[in-house]
Amino acid sequence: MLTKAAVLGAAQAPYTVEDIDLPPPGAGEMRVRITAAGICHTDMIFASGAMGSYFPLVLGHEGVGVVDAVGVGVNSVAPGDKVLLTFDSCGQCLNCSRSQPSYCYSFTGLNFACVDPTGTPSSKKPDGTPVATRFFGQSSFASYAIARVRNAIKLPASVDETVLAPLGCAVQTGAGAVLRSLGATKDSRIVVMGGGAVGLSAVMGAKIAGCADIILIEPQAARRELGVALGATHTIDPGAGDTAAAVRAICPEGVENVVDTSGNLGAMQSAIGMLAPRGALGLVGVPASLDAVLPVPLVPLIAAGFRVVGIIEGDSDPATFLPELVAHHAAGRLPIEKLISFYPFAEINTAMSDTHHSKCIKAVLRF
Repeated sequence: MLTKAAVLGAAQAPYTVEDIDLPPPGAGEMRVRITAAGICHTDMIFASGAMGSYFPLVLGHEGVGVVDAVGVGVNSVAPGDKVLLTFDSCGQCLNCSRSQPSYCYSFTGLNFACVDPTGTPSSKKPDGTPVATRFFGQSSFASYAIARVRNAIKLPASVDETVLAPLGCAVQTGAGAVLRSLGATKDSRIVVMGGGAVGLSAVMGAKIAGCADIILIEPQAARRELGVALGATHTIDPGAGDTAAAVRAICPEGVENVVDTSGNLGAMQSAIGMLAPRGALGLVGVPASLDAVLPVPLVPLIAAGFRVVGIIEGDSDPATFLPELVAHHAAGRLPIEKLISFYPFAEINTAMSDTHHSKCIKAVLRF
């Protein structure tokens, strides 16, 4: 069927909203009428061409919408059901069998390739030009998208699904980093570096976990203020001086956990000086250079039993964790609407620019 999509004709090009021909849902798949889609910095990385993406390309990986049609074998959802879309996984590899699908052995191919195993895109323009879709198993910058049962979570009929779009990536990454990857415990101490959508989701996750001290390090005053409203007990402006010393002034023994969402190598290095013995540094933010190297002092790392942990999608098992987050939102414990700025789908280029220039925290396109 023909659907409107925001198509990237080339790396770093503006999006153009045009028709593409979407294939019908196959076995185990569904077609979803997208009602909203969040914008994430990962979309921008792929739009830059840095990942060697196929162009023309349709991005978008925080989609929500209503099931329009289902393929053979789909019985967990039906047309008319609201669904939240997230990353895809194979469901068969060792990590998937251990409920760790964010480390699926086929993660790259299923989420980043956007083409079938032969290198062929699944969609096309009306003139026959191939278009790469299925980014993160969805390509939700479009009026309709194809997803699989594994990356679609059924939502309660009563929810406003458009507000829940960021759960599919940013929120589950930030909250999951705290609740799942690092397993922050009640009365523990935590530092969150970076007050974007992922960082503020980590702050909310730390509040849910019952952390005693939640320290947000963020340069923008407005985001520090929002962090306090969301649960941060202390904030630090990194431009004011030595951040490790500032953390030690609050928690002299150090903190059990640090979550870096900034991708800034200097920030990551400073985190080592914030940790209490056996503390953990969780790395969520992607550095500007994909070849970046983090120099870590090995003697303190070994002597204090520090852990440095890479984190993808907050170690989420979407089938169980996303319903937990939906329940936290319904109970008022995860007020993600405070992060969101809505934009009409037609204004995707403005939303992208505002995101790039930090004029909003989480841009969400409404269709």
